[in-house]
Amino acid sequence: MPPILIAQNISKRFGAAPLFESISFAVHEGDRIGLIGPNGAGKSTLLAILGAEQEPDSGEISFRKRARIGYVHQISTFDPGITVRRVIEAAMNRAATPTADREQRLRETLGRTGFTEGETAGNPGIDQEASSLSGGWRKRLAIAEALVTQPDVLLLDEPTNHLDLQGIEWLEDLLQTARFALVVVTHDRYFLENVASEVVELNRIYSEGLLRVKGGYSKFLESREAYIEWQQRAQESLRNRVRTEIEWLRRGPKARATKAKARIDNANALIAELRETESRTRTASAGISFDASGRQTKRLVEVENAAVTLGDREIFHGVDVNLTNGLKLGLAGPNGSGKTTLLRAITGEIPLSAGEIRRAPGLRIVYFSQMRELDTSLTLRRTLAPDSDSVVYQDRVIHVASYASRFLFSSEQLNQPVERLSGGERARVLIARLMLQPADVLILDEPTNDLDIPTLEILEEALLDFPGALVLVTHDRYLLDRVTNAVLGLDGFGSAALFADYLQWEAWRDQQTRTTAAVSAPETPMPAATAHSAPQPRKKLSYLEQREYDAIEARIEEADARLRAAEQRIETPEVVTDPIALTVAIAELEEAKADHHAVYERWVELTEKIGG
Repeated sequence: MPPILIAQNISKRFGAAPLFESISFAVHEGDRIGLIGPNGAGKSTLLAILGAEQEPDSGEISFRKRARIGYVHQISTFDPGITVRRVIEAAMNRAATPTADREQRLRETLGRTGFTEGETAGNPGIDQEASSLSGGWRKRLAIAEALVTQPDVLLLDEPTNHLDLQGIEWLEDLLQTARFALVVVTHDRYFLENVASEVVELNRIYSEGLLRVKGGYSKFLESREAYIEWQQRAQESLRNRVRTEIEWLRRGPKARATKAKARIDNANALIAELRETESRTRTASAGISFDASGRQTKRLVEVENAAVTLGDREIFHGVDVNLTNGLKLGLAGPNGSGKTTLLRAITGEIPLSAGEIRRAPGLRIVYFSQMRELDTSLTLRRTLAPDSDSVVYQDRVIHVASYASRFLFSSEQLNQPVERLSGGERARVLIARLMLQPADVLILDEPTNDLDIPTLEILEEALLDFPGALVLVTHDRYLLDRVTNAVLGLDGFGSAALFADYLQWEAWRDQQTRTTAAVSAPETPMPAATAHSAPQPRKKLSYLEQREYDAIEARIEEADARLRAAEQRIETPEVVTDPIALTVAIAELEEAKADHHAVYERWVELTEKIGG
């Protein structure tokens, strides 16, 4: 069967600078392609060209006859007043879906993406206004809008942005079992590994403008490393040939002879080829390094039994955590569970409803908000250096142009307004401003959105090297696993607990969800008594069961005490700051909880048996 779509020798430029030149790209049945590349490489532009929303400057795009292309944009917006149902109905109208199939397809698609008939706790209903949804649910609706058309190819541009960790796992499951082909632009490395069967990197360092590798992201890394090694060997060989030809040219050969003229032309061609190769393979990376204040205070922030209630809704309660130098705390939880609320409470921006937060005197907190507040009308120069042409970084005065170059900004960009920068470039501007502020506590709320993979890797190293306390909210599971040494999990129902890593939190979250679902499920009504029904006789315990029942109160007290001790141990600073001790303490806590549950379950069983 022919490919669903083919891009042949396409090029695109904005102004004088080319995004990509003469690249070719095909999508076949069953392809699951992850599209990556540095910021500015043209990934979103290429996706728009594949989706027929933009035209290439040269080359052509061809589609298989009657092929349907679905497109999920990076930013999901909907007109005010339009309900979820109407969004899906409009999509089916555009796709000319048969009228008889529409209602069933609408309900199936919205059900797969988490929407319900009526609004429930945590799940919006199909008659809710689309523009009023949270960012994560707007993304789900945009995916549903594309899915309901039954596409042959689904194009997704940064679909994990605004989804919480549970939403990302849902999307992974959806795409892994999909029958359609897909091309997804993403910087989420775990998502790539779990979803992509091929990875394509769009990058000018490759002779063909891109590198396409069969397999997941880990396989791609191996192949890219091999390609770069081959490229370096080829470049060194070319450099040696050019060196030989330059020495020959310096001896002044006469160009009148045909052979000499041909060799001179060949030498000039080799020199030009080397210049082009070196220009293409020359790469730059952002220089990210956070400046710690050097404070020696051990306890920076103490959060004790913290709770926040907004209106009649309890956001969270019973949060206990101590921030100390060297603690790198990940904050995990579904959208709406209170992660940003807790961060704002730690900074003092909002008050607690209960509990206490104690901060060390003169504490310096640097906060990266997911709202990314920037005055986009200002130039890059004035954004980084409001009052002069210099900045002070790590007690040194640096010219703003030199400082901006650390973040891959050119001198020409200094006088451009920030509104002209891409999302990834704006994220780098915010990080650049944060780095000018010495910090005791670094709080980052979703810093990874729009950052490319090379910049993410540099950010990871900077966070690992930061000696102060770090609190990190991110949906990037790779970053969370690599950087943090403890995870504070919020379950979305008000509860919180501390864990050694993301995987332990994930298991706890699933258990909390099951428990909450079981508690909230309606009880099965007992059948009405009939004239023939009679009371059940009380059963007599066996000798061993009676002995067990007589001693069970002491076992309950013992289980209660053990659970309290395990909970107190896991909150001590020595344990929280020691990953090994924390892992052991969490295992002890889980065992204590299991024993506690088993004792109470056995007590209920024996009590019911004797009719008590």
